[in-house]
Amino acid sequence: MRTILVGVVWLCLGLFLDAMSLNGRRMDAALDGEGVGAAVKGEKLLKRVRRGWMWNQFFLQEEYTGSDNQYIGKLQSDQDHGNGLVKYILSGEGAGTIFVLDENNGNLHATRRLDREEKSSYILRATVINKRTGQKLEPETEFTVKLHDINDNEPHFSKEVYTGSVPERSDIGTSVMQVTATDADDSMYGNSAKLVYSISQGHPYFSVDPNTGVIRTALGPGDMDREQREHYQVVIEAKDMAGQRGGLTGTTVVNITLTDVNDNPPRFTQSIYQFRVPESSKSGSPVGRIQATDRDIGRNAEMYFTIVSGDGMDMFDISTDKDTQEGVITVSKPLDFEKKPSYTVEIQVQNTQVDPRFMSSGSKDMATVRIAVEDVDEPPLFDKASYLMEVKEDAGVGVAVGSVSAVDPDGARSIVKYSIDRRTDMDHVFQIHPGNGSVFLLRSLDREEAAWHNITIIATEYSNPRQSSHVPVYIRLLDINDNAPTFADTYETFVCEKTKAGQRIKTVSAIDADEPSTGHKFFFSLAPEVPHRSNFTVRDNGDNTAGILTRRASYSRLHQSVYLVPVVITDGDYPMQSSTGTLTVKVCTCDREGNMELCSAEALSSSPGLSTGALIAILLCAIILLMIVVLFTALKRQRKQEPLIISKEDVRDNVVSYNDEGGGEEDTQAFDIGALRHPDAAAALEESAKQRRDIIPTDTLLYPPQLNMASRDNGDVREFINQRVLENDCNPTAPPYDSLATYAYEGAGSVAESLSSLGSASSEAEQDYHYLSDWGPRFRKLADLYGAEDSDFS
Repeated sequence: MRTILVGVVWLCLGLFLDAMSLNGRRMDAALDGEGVGAAVKGEKLLKRVRRGWMWNQFFLQEEYTGSDNQYIGKLQSDQDHGNGLVKYILSGEGAGTIFVLDENNGNLHATRRLDREEKSSYILRATVINKRTGQKLEPETEFTVKLHDINDNEPHFSKEVYTGSVPERSDIGTSVMQVTATDADDSMYGNSAKLVYSISQGHPYFSVDPNTGVIRTALGPGDMDREQREHYQVVIEAKDMAGQRGGLTGTTVVNITLTDVNDNPPRFTQSIYQFRVPESSKSGSPVGRIQATDRDIGRNAEMYFTIVSGDGMDMFDISTDKDTQEGVITVSKPLDFEKKPSYTVEIQVQNTQVDPRFMSSGSKDMATVRIAVEDVDEPPLFDKASYLMEVKEDAGVGVAVGSVSAVDPDGARSIVKYSIDRRTDMDHVFQIHPGNGSVFLLRSLDREEAAWHNITIIATEYSNPRQSSHVPVYIRLLDINDNAPTFADTYETFVCEKTKAGQRIKTVSAIDADEPSTGHKFFFSLAPEVPHRSNFTVRDNGDNTAGILTRRASYSRLHQSVYLVPVVITDGDYPMQSSTGTLTVKVCTCDREGNMELCSAEALSSSPGLSTGALIAILLCAIILLMIVVLFTALKRQRKQEPLIISKEDVRDNVVSYNDEGGGEEDTQAFDIGALRHPDAAAALEESAKQRRDIIPTDTLLYPPQLNMASRDNGDVREFINQRVLENDCNPTAPPYDSLATYAYEGAGSVAESLSSLGSASSEAEQDYHYLSDWGPRFRKLADLYGAEDSDFS
């Protein structure tokens, strides 16, 4: 009833406003007419016309469901007298489609169903004209058609599904989240858009504020426990019409999760744990894992373990596996089954993060862990990690240096044998007794060669040779005084011819390969064999050095240029050792300041500026230069040309070989030219001479005699030579293998043609050799020989 009453009031108010607007417009029109009449008063009396053509707005209810067009209102003009001469015309938004106007009577209708949520008002214009003349009877008037809202839209939430969370054990009324719904209806008209929120699912855990949509917890901390229930689904309703009956409803789903708080301490899964570990386990080796559970999750479930008591606190450690949150027990010190076969420890677990609202700092759990040590077969164990032994360097072969000791730590107490790792004693200097571990010498020692010897000794069980252990042994050789001191350097000095008695000319020092515990102490003196009246004397400085002094004021370089001063050096250790060192003193001419000017030849030759190496280098350079000069001279002489023919014998029966790479005229060989002129006879003679006496010919020649003779009769020397070469290559009865047969043919490519006299045998005509003069200087001698007249040789 309240809703209907409100609607009637709004409708009456609207009709009242429309009437007031219509009357106002008519009064304005009347005033306008009066004004016009007053304006023309005095000139022409006009007839006053009454007008009734003004509208403000029409109202139309949305979502009309009738079958006929919905009537909106009527447009009426004072010019319409009902005679059918007036025509109403409509224009504007939706004119002719959504809105139609009866042109004869001005009735306005809506042709279809309208939705205010799509468009709440329309602006239209109307006018009136005379049908016959088309004259506009009324001015165009604008009016509005407004849609009245009805509750035709249900509320809609911004999300179909909401997700929220709240810590577990929260107080009553703790806000979880807010949901919001909207309604498309007109919020300014009635209660169509006034929403009220309610919860339809989720009781009794949550509640919602009906006006704001804020969801809150409805139960106390003891009822909201994540470990009992973690997820909740809540359905929220939004109803319009202020929640009254007949209103439309929209719903949404809210998924709420209780977040974890640290309200549960960790608990061991069992009260006693038992593990076994071999005694050979190294430090850090895992023994076992213990597990504790915590109903919380995430950081609230993180825990750490500690060993709080027990006889194994020093032998074992415990840590937390970050991935599995398990306690990992490890070995911290070496175990020995023979000493202690088992251990017991108390383990404590607690959270790393403690929430004081729910748990105190003492919220922890305890468990007992028993660890049994397993016996394993261990290698022998030396009583020391390393051994240091000392022996004098003069100790004889077989002398004991020291001993080592190792035992089997197992209960069986297996016998142990000893040996030396020969990779550490390649020279076999030491040996060890396999039974008692005594180390003794196999060779004599010298501390000056090696002051320390480092070896490795191996202890092995007799019953199980695979069980062995090693220990380093450091052997130090103790020094004895077995080396005599010597000069620290090769000392040389000089003395001026004119000097003073007692003048120090050199300071000498000594070295000793020995190393006495109290340090070196050297004594210097002249050798006993030196004459009583020596030229020099030695003064011991008391600091392991000595000065060489002159004993007279003058020395003669011509009389004696070099003096050798023997100095006896004695050490202060026992047994005392001594040696004699020689100091070389040269006599030199000096200036007034005592600077050396000239010494003897020996001194010059041995001076630092002209050493033996320098002399050898100079000598080698001189020899090399001499060899270069000799070689250059020989090459220069070899370039000189010798006469081609020395004698003036007939050279037509000789072939002279010219070869720049050969040995000159010494390589010239002469042969009987008749062998080529009479090849048949020469071949027979040569064939008989070529037979080897040590080989009986069994094979026939590859080429028959008739073929050979045929090739010889043609008179071609080249073919003859090639044939003979082929016969010698293929004949097994050729001359001895250490003989060399040379066959050569000059060829036909020379521009000088042949120089041989072989071709001249067949012709008695004189030949012209004047062209030889045109060949240049190299053929000048040949041109002189062959270009001379016969009278020159008579």
